[in-house]
Amino acid sequence: MASGKVIPRIIRILKKHHKEFRIPIVTEISCEKSPFKVLVSCLLSLRTKDSATAKAANELFKIADTPKKLAKLDIRKIKKIIRPVNYYRTKARRIRDISRVLAEKYKSKVPESFEELLKLKGVGRKTANIVMGFGFSHPEALAVDVHVHVISNRLGLVKTKNADETERELRKVLPKKYWPEYNDLLVGYGQNICTTAYPKCGSCYIEKYCIYPCKNLNRKKQK
Repeated sequence: MASGKVIPRIIRILKKHHKEFRIPIVTEISCEKSPFKVLVSCLLSLRTKDSATAKAANELFKIADTPKKLAKLDIRKIKKIIRPVNYYRTKARRIRDISRVLAEKYKSKVPESFEELLKLKGVGRKTANIVMGFGFSHPEALAVDVHVHVISNRLGLVKTKNADETERELRKVLPKKYWPEYNDLLVGYGQNICTTAYPKCGSCYIEKYCIYPCKNLNRKKQK
């Protein structure tokens, strides 16, 4: 396992180069200060490329940007709008169902509670943490998606098998002051450099802190 002393160095390097990469769509949408848009865009992004998520989310929000408006949309129209994303049929029903619950039970507001968010069908820990962190700027939110899970393991910060385990272990080793920005930094880095399937080790800025067993092989291939 990597020493906790290297974490500030890694964060400092990632922050230095963060502007070189395209901002993830969920981060971009969070600038609008709308927890509902963050929630919907996060649900759309599951197993989908960021470019497809951005297209679908932006088109959807032009027509319906509140739970009440989205709850009233015909399911066929939602499917047509979000067709670029993977599993768009399932996501269309899930998004409309959640919108109806928010409109009827929560007065068209996304609950500012981790426990309440988890009660919404289709919302797991990752999505709940993203909404709490990016939608409500909650300081204790720590969102762990595939990029955070994979990179944290490659760096040796944790040794885990899934995202939920990674979140639990990161809360033990990652200083709390880094929690709000950790997901954003690693998602950007994971989409551009430390990709899940084939990391660009030869272009990596934090490669010296990495224990990924194939990094030397990857570096040679990229020369």
